Amino acid sequence: MATNPKGVTPPISTAMPTQEELQLNDTLIEELKRQNNFETPTETERRKKVLGILQKVAVEFVKEVLTSKKKFPPSVINAAGGKIFTYGSYRLGVYGPGSDIDTLLVAPKDVSRDDFFETLPSVLKKHSPPGAIEEMTPVPEAFVPIIKLEYMSVSIDLIFSNVQASSVPLNMDLKDKNMLRGLDDRSLRSLNGTRVTDEILELVPQQKVFRTALRAIKLWSKQRAIYANIMGFPGGVVWAMLVARVCQLYPQACASVIVGKFFRIIGSWAWPQPVLLKQIEEGPLQVKIWNPALYPSDKYHLMPIITPAYPSMCATHNVTMSTRSIVTTELKRGGDLCDKIFTGQLAWKDLFVGHTFFTQDYRYYLSIVSSSRTKEAQQLWSGLVESKVRHLVGNLDHNELISLAHPFNKGFERLHRCRDGEEATAVTRGDLTYQVTEVKTETTDATNDPRHNAAAEGVLTDIKAPNGETTTNEDGLIELYTTTYYIGLQLSEQAKKLDISWATNNFREMCIGWQSYNADLNELHVVHTRSFDLPDDVFKSGEMKPTKLKKKAGKVTNGDAIALKKRKAEAQTADAANGIKRR
Repeated sequence: MATNPKGVTPPISTAMPTQEELQLNDTLIEELKRQNNFETPTETERRKKVLGILQKVAVEFVKEVLTSKKKFPPSVINAAGGKIFTYGSYRLGVYGPGSDIDTLLVAPKDVSRDDFFETLPSVLKKHSPPGAIEEMTPVPEAFVPIIKLEYMSVSIDLIFSNVQASSVPLNMDLKDKNMLRGLDDRSLRSLNGTRVTDEILELVPQQKVFRTALRAIKLWSKQRAIYANIMGFPGGVVWAMLVARVCQLYPQACASVIVGKFFRIIGSWAWPQPVLLKQIEEGPLQVKIWNPALYPSDKYHLMPIITPAYPSMCATHNVTMSTRSIVTTELKRGGDLCDKIFTGQLAWKDLFVGHTFFTQDYRYYLSIVSSSRTKEAQQLWSGLVESKVRHLVGNLDHNELISLAHPFNKGFERLHRCRDGEEATAVTRGDLTYQVTEVKTETTDATNDPRHNAAAEGVLTDIKAPNGETTTNEDGLIELYTTTYYIGLQLSEQAKKLDISWATNNFREMCIGWQSYNADLNELHVVHTRSFDLPDDVFKSGEMKPTKLKKKAGKVTNGDAIALKKRKAEAQTADAANGIKRR
């Protein structure tokens, strides 16, 4: 049990859980199991085996570089070491079936990032069992350079950093801030994931309680479609820090209590007061540390949640006014449900009911249709467009006639085949007539393409864009690849006519301003879409698609005329005549 208080304030309560709370804790775990939140022991053992192989490969990789490239003596080579660290959901202990493992290879100072990309793939192949490497995609130009692996049916994200030491033994940890000296920005970012994850685990009173509560909150946030850092919602590390803060405030509580308190405490947080797990530390580097008193830009963070590891940064700088409002609304809803769960009126399954973004939340949507003539071009172009969606949302927030601009947290990828340029033009403007229905529509989180993800991080300077020609299939049909993002619009009562041309034009200019934009290859259009015109493939099995209201037959009364006039006014309001095309 917890002993020493943790956090920047004293606990709210140190009460032990009651028998009723423990029973609710048991039913919470049972529900998480029903939701397929835990993987089997066999799958976990496979992960451990893969990590064991990667650790051996890390040592052999360092030896290979120091032997073949550096010509170091055997005594230095044998002592050089090399270590695999984990971070993210695996390190936090909240991984589930199909989750990837975020891994970091730390090497001594004489092994470079170039060595990592040039030499590690061949060393990995040499020391792997036959067929173990199912897929390997290096992305050296990513914001955090990465090699994506499918290895023995386990997804691996492998990043790299060296440290200013001649050896990296197995007992090395990354706590010492002085270890960051002499590193470039990419190495700092690579080390930061592990350092933040380790700090979070050290700062919670009971790791088992934290893990169960975090599993519940992650499942809830994904079900409610508010899990996506790039789109302006909290990402995985942010939800972890928020749960950790509540654990600090109730250090003896069980997970069921933490979940219940989470919604009330975070839902009523006095933003922009920051969420801190510990006091912000100074350090040895000339790097920026979050400080709104010193840096004016930090004052504009709407929902600041600060990473605990030096150098502390705001993990939620992407949050907009709308996304903060959406998260706050969802937290209140979650709190109301938990109140009923604790009084026996509802069950935990009711907390994890999916979102209603497409089925009932909005009447009007913007469809952001990014398209390319080749798949390779679309991987980058769609990622670039995704990275800018939150800027469009931010500009829409400043339109007084829009009370809420709600981005959906993932894009929808589709393939189309057209006979001529006219049909291709229609596709780029959102027409789905020529969609290849035999190819399943996938969401961007499901495809998890590494080049798309690298582009979505918004740092594209070093990424080389393909110069492809228009592709055709064996029948001579033009193939087009589209990724569509959706924003739900809630209009103010004062809205009579809506002009969002400035916001959409500004968004378009940001996107096509990309240095590798090719007008012959890439296109972008923002299309107004009514709820009843949404594509069928955005709805999950069992969901009801909105339908268009039919006019009543018979005599039109004065009340009917008023209602019809109101509906027409609303329709005119939704049509963004300047710059927005209507489907």
